Amino acid sequence: MIIVQNHVGKITITQDYLMALIGNTVTSCFGVVSMNISSPRQTLMAAIPLIKKKDFERGVAVKVGKDKLVIDLHISLMYGVNMNAVVRSIINKVTYAIEESTGISVEKVNVFVDDIRT
Repeated sequence: MIIVQNHVGKITITQDYLMALIGNTVTSCFGVVSMNISSPRQTLMAAIPLIKKKDFERGVAVKVGKDKLVIDLHISLMYGVNMNAVVRSIINKVTYAIEESTGISVEKVNVFVDDIRT
């Protein structure tokens, strides 16, 4: 949970909201096939059938620093796309979406291309 204090008052942002916002932004980018599991915790969550998580929440890790976010993304790309252009597009779109929706600045977005699919 992230708490932001401004002149209006206190704003509370949940981790689920951030992950859904980031996941929707990434999966809407051209060339992205899917999000990949990035941690042992996400592997366990995917293995347990009782826990229903959305596919776009996989592969997203958000680290909260002092007034800044560091975001790690694990993705699969479509074969034949320009990897550099897609990754730059993802970085720009995620940074813009987070800063416009929450008002929290993004320090860094790390994109890890784990797989290329045909």
